[in-house]
Amino acid sequence: MKEKISTTAAPAAVGPYSQAIRRGDLLFVSGQIPIDPATAKLVEGDIVAQTEQVLKNLGAVLKAAGMGFDNVLKTTCFLGNMDDFAKFNETYARYLGESAPARETVQVVKLPKDAKVEISAICGA
Repeated sequence: MKEKISTTAAPAAVGPYSQAIRRGDLLFVSGQIPIDPATAKLVEGDIVAQTEQVLKNLGAVLKAAGMGFDNVLKTTCFLGNMDDFAKFNETYARYLGESAPARETVQVVKLPKDAKVEISAICGA
């Protein structure tokens, strides 16, 4: 049986999806973009500012599920520009460097709301 996870501390789903779904010991977190949940607006700024907001949103969903960054097994990271990789990676490492989950990072043509970054995650209890 699957359980829907949601929190007002992260941006609300704006389509037919959930912030996260738990099935057994696994948690599947939908892609987070740099939306400030307090204003429902995209955070302005460079890749560092946007990555910080994405990781805060991811952390809020993890917390709602009773988990933390150490539970992250794998992330999928989407960048609007691979030239941002080094700055993105530095920011990402501050949140996930200790647990070093598996990941892939790919450049995409366009992200929702013209965000610079999106991250989804698979986590385990």
